[in-house]
Amino acid sequence: MIAAATLAALATVCAVGAWRLTSHRWTWRAPRAAILLWQSLGVTWGLASVGALLAFALQPFGRGIVHGLAYIGHHWREPHDLPRIVSLVAGLALLAALSTVLMWAGVETLRARRRHRMLLALIAREEPGVPGVRVLDHPGAAAYCVPGLRSQVVISAGTLRLLSPDELTAVLAHESAHVRERHDLVLLPFAALSRILPWSKTVHEAHASVALLIEMAADDRARRQCSPKRLATALLRFGTAAAYATPYGALGASTGENVMARVNRLVKPRAELPAHARFAIVAGSALLTASAPLLWLLPG
Repeated sequence: MIAAATLAALATVCAVGAWRLTSHRWTWRAPRAAILLWQSLGVTWGLASVGALLAFALQPFGRGIVHGLAYIGHHWREPHDLPRIVSLVAGLALLAALSTVLMWAGVETLRARRRHRMLLALIAREEPGVPGVRVLDHPGAAAYCVPGLRSQVVISAGTLRLLSPDELTAVLAHESAHVRERHDLVLLPFAALSRILPWSKTVHEAHASVALLIEMAADDRARRQCSPKRLATALLRFGTAAAYATPYGALGASTGENVMARVNRLVKPRAELPAHARFAIVAGSALLTASAPLLWLLPG
């Protein structure tokens, strides 16, 4: 019973922590550390929620969760009281739902990217002025990347006319940062969770917060190679132009509802969090992530 109570408390702490984190702005001063914290909260919440139900169901066996599941698999004929049967079914159902939705979202995204790459092979062209970038003959402003093993950075002809050479360099550096750091994999679990809990305001806000932090992390990587003001003016130009919608499964340079927050951050940057604070966030995230699996493995 102690394990079940501890896991339930851990799930509650993660849910409250995610709710509070959506309103904090210190995350903008250390987006990579904040992304790691968000991932830790999400993984731990899922494992702790499932674990609390299973721990309560398997408590009479005194073997913990992992060993208890193995034991009940060989002794399923033994009598069990109804509340624990319900808890066992609910825990296994939640685990199956979370796993299935995550895999389904991943497969759906991979299919969309494969279709888009096939389309790009037919309609996109190479441009000598921007080597390694696919160009679409579209008058609207568009700049996005299609991540994957064969990642591609795509811009439109309208973008070439809209941006100055320095602004274009900044936007391409931003998209390259998305590709190198595989931000699509960071966002996928939160997109999947928003599908299974569409009624949850906290989940929706968590998804939006992580999406913004990913863009800010890419901005930080890009401004190592170019002027942050050029990236800011490029974002503003995208905002006033006839923007082309970013395809499903891709990551765009100017997508989202918080472009002005990114612009202000680029033009008037605040000091980064101190190194010791970032280390504390990373260490705390690692400990939090390890807590639920350890509780699963502990014998009764």
